[in-house]
Amino acid sequence: MFEDLKPHLVDLRKRLLISVITLVVMFFLCFAFWEPILNWMIAPLNDVLPKGTKPVFIQVGEAFLTAVKVAFFAALVLSMPIIFWQLWLFIAPGLYSNEKKLVLPFVFSGTFMFLCGSAFAYYVVFPYGLSYLINFGSNIFNAMPSIGYYATFFAKLMIGFGIAFELPVICYFLAKLGLITDKTLIKFFRIAIVLIFVLAAFLTPPEVTTQILMAIPLILLYGVSIIIVRFVNPEKNDEEEDSEIVP
Repeated sequence: MFEDLKPHLVDLRKRLLISVITLVVMFFLCFAFWEPILNWMIAPLNDVLPKGTKPVFIQVGEAFLTAVKVAFFAALVLSMPIIFWQLWLFIAPGLYSNEKKLVLPFVFSGTFMFLCGSAFAYYVVFPYGLSYLINFGSNIFNAMPSIGYYATFFAKLMIGFGIAFELPVICYFLAKLGLITDKTLIKFFRIAIVLIFVLAAFLTPPEVTTQILMAIPLILLYGVSIIIVRFVNPEKNDEEEDSEIVP
């Protein structure tokens, strides 16, 4: 049994190694530009902070560790096309020749949807979420956010939304491989809603507005995924309908 798995493990190691090397190279490139990247990251925060206030660091080495976090986050985003490509190359040996041709659509659509999710977080979620969180209790507290905590919060939310927006892409390729149908997604719709809100609560701060801003797009994307799956393999769905009618 181990001998059968050995080629797959060797290939998996190769794909992981290429992904890690890409990530490391991108990290050092991004570390050279961590300041402009950080300025872009804290722009939504500066927009809602009281005038004259800026983020602080409260621990020795926090500024340096923040630069490392910023560089790693940027490197991960820039490495996404290579990571998606390596993921597809790992899956490809088990596919038919016509299915292997989907590598470019998979890499492009996966990267595009990840960027769409991150952009939604940056331009929609952050302005509303940060405004609420910073202004909450402002008559009692002075807002002095830690830059290290904020960098982690920012990266977590951006990556979370990026991954969440991959739902239609994943459903498309699962349908293309004949693994799911629109009826499957419809059947588990209620369970999916519960899981979406659990995921939103896990990936966002303990604040209802931000959680709803993540959950609503995910529910809409789930509905879009049902439509996509329906059009991907209509023949399979029609056959299932016929089999239900004919005894």
